[in-house]
Amino acid sequence: MKPVVRRIFAVRAGLGPPLRGRKTKKSLEGGFIAERSFRQSDRVRVNERIRAREIRVIDEDGGQLGVMQPFEAMKLARERGLDLVEISPTADPPVCKITDYGKYLYQLNKKAHEQRKSSRASQLKEVKFRPATAEHDYQVRKNQIIRFLGEGHKVRAMIFHRGREMAHQEVGRAKMNRLLMEIGDHGQIETMPRMEGNVLVALLAPKKGVPVAKPAGQTASSAQQSQ
Repeated sequence: MKPVVRRIFAVRAGLGPPLRGRKTKKSLEGGFIAERSFRQSDRVRVNERIRAREIRVIDEDGGQLGVMQPFEAMKLARERGLDLVEISPTADPPVCKITDYGKYLYQLNKKAHEQRKSSRASQLKEVKFRPATAEHDYQVRKNQIIRFLGEGHKVRAMIFHRGREMAHQEVGRAKMNRLLMEIGDHGQIETMPRMEGNVLVALLAPKKGVPVAKPAGQTASSAQQSQ
């Protein structure tokens, strides 16, 4: 058995030291299980963890302090009661900032949370029509668009043409113009109607200044709680 394989079995059996380079935790059987950490703090190098030979340093106000060795920058940071944080590891040389490490992590996590929240809140919806869509189906799909816009989503309104319908595109365009006119109080046109192959497409966005409506499920649950 190869030495590396033998050592892995020894670690799992609790007969050898844990593997280097990974955090480990003790299992119920007494061995060690390697585990990875995905915390933001484990991906940001700070103070003695900065490995570059030279770094470009900026102070807490964004001022340029020039290129220096990490130990010189750490000395400046400690004189100010702050930390040296690597904020751009892929730059040449890497860029580090003299700042409060805890405050930097808080702002980093807050920014990531806001980005995830905005990506979940706004989605691109698609609603499809045909030039010969019946009136009842037209009203149902129009109300879908109004609901999507009210929830803060963008909508691609699409009218599909097939066969001979391509020879009478004015029918589909008239239906699209009617749709845009009837939803004018709820949304705005971000991209004017245009043909993409056999599909007439318009991109709609929520109207600015109109409050975003909560989804029906949230509204019902909040009403129950208020009772």
